[in-house]
Amino acid sequence: MQLIRGIHNLRPLHHGCVLTIGNFDGVHLGHRAVLRQLQQKAQDLGLPACVMLFEPQPLELFGDQQAPARLSRLRDKYQALQRMGMDRLLCVRFSAAFAAMEPEQFIRRVLVEQLGVRYLVIGDDFCFGRGRRGDFAMLQAAGREFGFEVVTTASFCLAGERVSSTRLREALRLGQMDAVSEMLGQPYALTGRVAHGAKLGRTIGFPTANLHLKRRVVPVSGVYATEVLCSGHLYYGVANIGTRPTVNGQRPQLEVHIFDFSGDLYGKQLCVRLCHKLRDERKFESFAALQAQIREDAQAARHFFGLAATPIDANGTQD
Repeated sequence: MQLIRGIHNLRPLHHGCVLTIGNFDGVHLGHRAVLRQLQQKAQDLGLPACVMLFEPQPLELFGDQQAPARLSRLRDKYQALQRMGMDRLLCVRFSAAFAAMEPEQFIRRVLVEQLGVRYLVIGDDFCFGRGRRGDFAMLQAAGREFGFEVVTTASFCLAGERVSSTRLREALRLGQMDAVSEMLGQPYALTGRVAHGAKLGRTIGFPTANLHLKRRVVPVSGVYATEVLCSGHLYYGVANIGTRPTVNGQRPQLEVHIFDFSGDLYGKQLCVRLCHKLRDERKFESFAALQAQIREDAQAARHFFGLAATPIDANGTQD
């Protein structure tokens, strides 16, 4: 899949496509239904399937600290869209200047002249341009004028409820990981490169791989039973996501202890799937109390995955 960073990088060879526009945060089953619809039309017309999304996401620019937690980074979206078989990803820098573009200018300059859109899949509540004047009706009228078809995204429902990024965030907040997995078609995952940490875990028999979460707001926190993908191998473990208040941590971090693993993970890319929430993060009165809770969390995670419990010696550490 080709990644085009910015409208200024569009070239004549990019003219002619079928297109959808959105945040695609989480790339959930609702998004995937839209992408399959786009892909089918691309095949029918013999044109590339193109996705346009924005960085930062619009509410991150306008809402600042009030913006909702981001479900997926650009890297995660790219990989998910690539797996879906999209041909191109156009990542548009969302700025105050771009948001102030007249909607008619966006249609004529970007959709018609640069992209040569033949088929557009868009939400019927999509608004764009200065004062959010651009809407579905304007796009339909432009389609009739310039010769492209505009269709709305049909809502994808599970158990009678619409699947959306907002609903996903709420399920994550409540720790409803089964519902999250249903909406995503897989467990929710966080990815990142392993960095050096304080190395406190190894002193109590629970060494952890540490991933710094480079997000304004993290959509999850607490302790989870996890699956860990690394270099094509699947492992099981237990992870804490949060600020680590017992050791006076400040920024959000993911720490994952991988069961029955030995080796150097520094610098490696991990995908940590959150399969089951065990508890909320909390501050303990002592490091010893935290150590005892970590032992319980690890055994609970092993039980969730049907793994044999690890024997504990008289000093309270793993054999």
